[in-house]
Amino acid sequence: MDPFLILDTPKSFEAASAALQAAVLEQGFGVLAVHDLGDTLRSKGLEFLEQCRIFEVCNPQQAAAVLNTTMALNMALPCRISVYTETGQTRIGMLRPEAMLASLSTDPSLREAAREVEASTTAIIEAAAA
Repeated sequence: MDPFLILDTPKSFEAASAALQAAVLEQGFGVLAVHDLGDTLRSKGLEFLEQCRIFEVCNPQQAAAVLNTTMALNMALPCRISVYTETGQTRIGMLRPEAMLASLSTDPSLREAAREVEASTTAIIEAAAA
């Protein structure tokens, strides 16, 4: 299975970013932070022609379940969903939580949590891209 879920959207970068914010809330997640990687790189004097925002999103109940199982997995949280452009195409994507957590732990309870989080974050991306 591809470790990435990336959907193209006809929306502009700004419209896709706003749609993602709304979709996160609709799925019971919250946005903890937004990193505008494009602006950061350009502010450092680097030429970067694309747009890229990384949204750190979290469902508190799922995060607590993961951390109560294996505290070291704090380094894999929160989930990150990116809105970015690539040669004029706006894309929304993430690393699949199920594949990522499977590579970090064999605990069966974590697999179930990862499945649930992936279903929700996939729905977020699908809604934002539509």
